[in-house]
Amino acid sequence: MARTEFKLRYFGSVLGYLWSLMRPLLFFGVLYLFFTKVVGLGKGIPHYGVYLLTCIVFWNFVAEATGSAVNCLVTREGLLRKVRFPRMVVPLSVSLTATFNLAMNFIAVIVFATLDGVAFGVRWVELLPIAIALIFLATGLAMLLSALYVRFRDVAPIWEVTLQVWFYTSPIMFPATSIARRFGPGLVHYALLNPVAILLTQAGYAFIGHDTKHFPPAERIAGLTTLVIALATIPCIFALGWWFFSREAPRVAEEL
Repeated sequence: MARTEFKLRYFGSVLGYLWSLMRPLLFFGVLYLFFTKVVGLGKGIPHYGVYLLTCIVFWNFVAEATGSAVNCLVTREGLLRKVRFPRMVVPLSVSLTATFNLAMNFIAVIVFATLDGVAFGVRWVELLPIAIALIFLATGLAMLLSALYVRFRDVAPIWEVTLQVWFYTSPIMFPATSIARRFGPGLVHYALLNPVAILLTQAGYAFIGHDTKHFPPAERIAGLTTLVIALATIPCIFALGWWFFSREAPRVAEEL
C-alpha cells in the first residue's frame, strides 16, 4: 500500500517526485530569506541554513505522517468493508509513505550541507536514531488519530491547529540556544519537554556539532531529567496509539 501510494501521489504530473522535494525547499527558501535578511535571526549562527533545512525536512515528515493518517481509514472505507486484512496496515502504510519521502528529501539536505561547507563527521550517524525516534513518534500519533477520526470528525481541524502551534513552539526557525539567550535557561527546560524539540536540538548538534556555542548536545542545554522525560514520551505515545487502534480496529468497518 505504501509503495503504491508513493508511486501514485504524483502520477501524471510533469515534475513527478520533484514536487515532494520542491515544497520543503521553497518553504525553506522563504523562511531563510526572511529570518536572515529581514529579521536577522540567522546572523552569527554558522550553517544556519543547514540547520533550518534539516528541521523543516524532519518536521514535514511528522506533519505528513500524522496529517495524512487522520482520515486514512475513512478514505479507504470501500476497501475496509470488502477485504479482510489487519486494519493496522492502513496507518502504518501512511507512515511508511512519509518515511519514503523523508529518505528522499534528506538526500537534498546532505547535498546542501556539503555545499555549505559542513564537514562530514562521525556524529552524522546520530541522525539515523533521531529519524527512527521521529518515525516511532509519528506512527504512534498516526494510529491514535486515525482511530479517533472514525468516531470524532472534529479531530481533523483540531489536529491542523495543533500542528501549527507545535511548529511554532519547536526550535525549527531558531536553535534552542536562542531561547536560552533571550528568555533564560529556565524556559528552555520546559520548551524541550517537547520530544520533537529535543530531537531537533540533537540533530543540530549531530550535523553542526563543531560549534557547540549555538548547537550544543541536547543533554547540555536541556538537562538529563528533561531529556529523559522528552524521550520517554515517544514509546509511551507509540504504545498508546497501538493499544487504542488495536482496541478500535474490530469495530472500524461498523463505525464507518
